Order: sequence, then structure tokens, then C-alpha cells
Amino acid sequence: MTRLAFRHVLGPDGLLEDRALVVDGDGLIERIEPASGPWDGYLALPGLPNAHSHVFQRALSGFGEARRGEEDSFWTWREAMYRLAGSLGADGLRAVARFAYGEMLAAGFTGVAEFHYLHHGARGETPLEMATAVIEAAREAGIRLTLLPVLYERGGFGKPLGEEQRRFSTGGLQGYLRLLAELEARRRGTSPGEAFGLGVAPHSLRAVDPVTLPALLEGAGEALGSGFPVHIHVSEQRREVRDCRAAHGLAPVDLLARHAPLDARWNLVHATHATPDERTRIREADAAVVLCPITEAWLGDGLFPADEHARRGGRLAVGSDGNVRIDAAEELRTLEFGQRLRSERRARLATGEGLGAPLWALLAAGGAGALGRPVGQLSPGRFADLVVLPEDGAPWLGQDPVRMLDALVVGGSRTDLGDVYVGGRRVAGGGRPPGGAEARAAFRRVVERLGDELG
Repeated sequence: MTRLAFRHVLGPDGLLEDRALVVDGDGLIERIEPASGPWDGYLALPGLPNAHSHVFQRALSGFGEARRGEEDSFWTWREAMYRLAGSLGADGLRAVARFAYGEMLAAGFTGVAEFHYLHHGARGETPLEMATAVIEAAREAGIRLTLLPVLYERGGFGKPLGEEQRRFSTGGLQGYLRLLAELEARRRGTSPGEAFGLGVAPHSLRAVDPVTLPALLEGAGEALGSGFPVHIHVSEQRREVRDCRAAHGLAPVDLLARHAPLDARWNLVHATHATPDERTRIREADAAVVLCPITEAWLGDGLFPADEHARRGGRLAVGSDGNVRIDAAEELRTLEFGQRLRSERRARLATGEGLGAPLWALLAAGGAGALGRPVGQLSPGRFADLVVLPEDGAPWLGQDPVRMLDALVVGGSRTDLGDVYVGGRRVAGGGRPPGGAEARAAFRRVVERLGDELG
């Protein structure tokens, strides 16, 4: 049993003063009770779930930035990503993931939904070996993991896999379901505090024929039981929407809903160019939209109308995606500021109570659904995954706790955070990732080798 006491706690119904979290042996909050010190920190927030990550892409920061012409876009950047994917084996993937997961913890992300499609290593490693590298990296870093093995079976609408995409294939649906069953067998028997989560992820409608989705969900149900999260990239790029309409006569979200009725399990990543009718369909199904503001800006994707979606009751989560910059507060700021630029108005995702507390709570709740784990809220029965803000942080120096949270979103960063806990255990603090020099050195070796190979 662990007891953590704070001057303020952001609970489901707002800020609580002088409270302690009593945490059981599995890392779950057993109760919240009054406290009078000694204090473990000033203001405790639920750790933010990272709802979408391609962790291997952390090694791409700085690559692919030279101008190649007027058509530079996601599609030209993707060539650099393919070359990175072709160079990584299990050891390299583990080193990159270990470092990046440590960065996530220091940045305020206490759990991650890993959209994992690098199934074959550069030295012939199998899908199970590559998935194990990710699982072990998350365990070593101390982050709570939900692994989303990705089904990737074609190179575009009506196109076979390209040579550079073969590392992403599991050999079709049956190979994918075998991998899922192997991972579930590995997970079975571990304690709630130690187990990783599992979900499924058809990569996109361009990479998965939509007619296979019912069989995918049925097979996943046999392997995992009910309630697992489902993630898919959808409507990220205008070209993707045009190609989908040309191939199927429908926009992507409408095509998806025709073959696999949407419900609360579904997490639609990006949905940048979904039509108003498609966005209404998403809300009516209680599916979530997972936004990745820094990556969407980095790749020039465009802006999803998140302010309208939230006002109309839509569920939202946030992810670090390509991991070019890992910072929970900066994801929220980029999200909010992008909506301000799009609408030429201020305070787009705020309520009458301010910006920071309601936005953090909204995205933490959405992220909990994306991970399929009892996280994202400081309340009994949830994991004690939390981020602590020190009273004397420069962006909010002198502010009361409510304005501290507003200042965190508009002016804070990972370097302003205090201690970070997963399951009631301190894993990071002061913006410094766990793992120290060893994790940094292993990551550096991978990036140096990549630089030699990519030029």
C-alpha cells in the first residue's frame, strides 16, 4: 500500500484540496482521503494517455526536411520513413523505443497506445520478436503500454504491397490473428499492474481492404474477448480521400461505417478531412477522434475542427504520432492554437471554467478509451498514473491552481513538470527521462548509423 499526498488534486469533478491517494499493490487507487501533509507535491493531474504513437519514427527527427520541390508533403516524407523502417532490427527498435518512452514519461504521458506496424526486422526478426522489443522497451522505461499490432496488407486502394512496405505485413489476416493470439498468450497470467494492453489496428482503408474488417473483428474477439480498442488512420490526407472516392464511391469514414459499424471501441486517427456529415456519424457512434497536433503540423496535414466537434459532444484524444517532438503540454497548445488560427477566435476548447483543466480532463478521458485501460482519471478503481506540477513553475508562478492549468497549456512545457508516477511509483521528474546515459547512448548509436545509411 502506498499513500501519496498533494495540496491539490484534479479529480473528475474538479480540483480537490489537501487530498491523499491510497494506492494498492497493483497500482490502483483504492481511495482518496483528506490529508494534512507531509506533501508529495503541489498539484496532481491524471497522467495523459498518449493515444497514438509510431515509436520507431522518433529516430526520424531532423531527416527529410530538405526541400524537394513544390509538392513536398506527407507522401514525400514517407520515403524517408520507409528507409528508416528498412534499417531497424529488434535491437535498434528496442533502443529507440526505450529512449522515446522515457521521453514520454518525462513529458507527462503516462501510458501509450503503440500503433505498431514494423513487423519484420532488418536481420530477419519475426513479428513476435519485433513486438517483444516494443513490450520490453515499455517495461524498462516504466510506461503503461497498450500494444496495437497493425494489419497492413496492400500498398494503396487496389494496389499490392510495394517492396518497401513488405516489412509491415503479417502475411495476411490469418498471420495477423496468429500474432495477436501469441501476444495474448504472453499477456495472460500477469498482474494488472504489470500487464500490457492489447487492441487491434487495421492501418487504414488504403492498406486494408474494408471487406476484411468483419473477419478481423471476429477473429480479434476470439483472441482477446470483448472490449478491446480498435484504431485506424482515416482521412488524414486529401489525396487519400480522393483515391478512396475514386475506388469506392464513398469518403473514408462512410466507407468504414458501411463495412464495420462504428461504436465506442473505435478510435479514428486524424480524420482531418472528414466531411461534416462524417463527423456527425462519428459523434452519433460515440467513436473517438485521435488528433496528433504536432505531427499533423509537421507533415502539413491540415486542421480538424476540434472545437466544433467537442462542443457537439464528440470524444477526443491526443497522440504524439511521429514523435518528432514529445511534450504533452505542447500537443495541447498546438491543438488549441491551431483552432484559434483556423477560426480567428480565442479560447476555442475552453469552458467557463478555463482552458487547462477541462481540456486536460477531456483528452485524458478520451485517451483512456483509446488505451482500453482504467487510466485518465484520479478516482478509485483507476491506476495511480499522475503528473505533478510544482507550485513554483515559471509559467504559472504566483497563479492559483486553476490558472496554473491554463498557464500550463498556453505557456508550459515538459521541463516545467515535477514528478511523474505510474501505478503509484515515481518514474520520472523535472522533465528528465528515466534511463539516463545508457538509454541516450543506445539511441544515439541508432541515429548515427541511420545518418550514415540515409546520407
